[in-house]
Amino acid sequence: MLLITPGPAVLFIVTRSLDGGSHAGVAATLGVATGTLVHVTAAALGLSTLLVTSSSAFNVVKYLGAAYLIYLGLRSLTTRESPIPSGTPAAKSLRRIWVEGIMLQLLNPKVALFLFALLPQFIDPSRGQPALQMFVLGLVLLTLGVVTDGAYALGSGAARKWLRHPTVLRGQRRLSGGVLIALGIAAAVSDAGGRGKT
Repeated sequence: MLLITPGPAVLFIVTRSLDGGSHAGVAATLGVATGTLVHVTAAALGLSTLLVTSSSAFNVVKYLGAAYLIYLGLRSLTTRESPIPSGTPAAKSLRRIWVEGIMLQLLNPKVALFLFALLPQFIDPSRGQPALQMFVLGLVLLTLGVVTDGAYALGSGAARKWLRHPTVLRGQRRLSGGVLIALGIAAAVSDAGGRGKT
């Protein structure tokens, strides 16, 4: 249920799918997954403790993430590119979306908080190697996330095929931009105690 519930990453994936089709959504999904992998590795190595214990470090990452979301939203609103009604986005565009997904997830400190709060509950000290256990559990969570996020990407991409009119696509781009800006503002005003969907 946690993975199915839409959060900033899911909304980012959906908006990219609506803008560029399933290929763009899958690129966004893989980007988010790559960013999550970095968080999982950091959590396993204990680096997430820094974000959990230091409010200043948490706030720096939080505000960087909020600014990045707002930047993506403004770029979506001000783009002069004409909507692409069909076909596959260029490889360069897919790489850019992948990087955007990575940055979105890396700059979300709540991912680190979530992993640090959830995964240790399932560690069995008697089995030894807690860092390895945490990493494996993180990979399981990451894999499940790719499946659910990928479903959102493919579903949104399929829905886009029914919405090929240029006016509708421009509206989608404006909606996407507005959603990203709203997410950025929400991220900026949220506190460290909010656990929400990552």
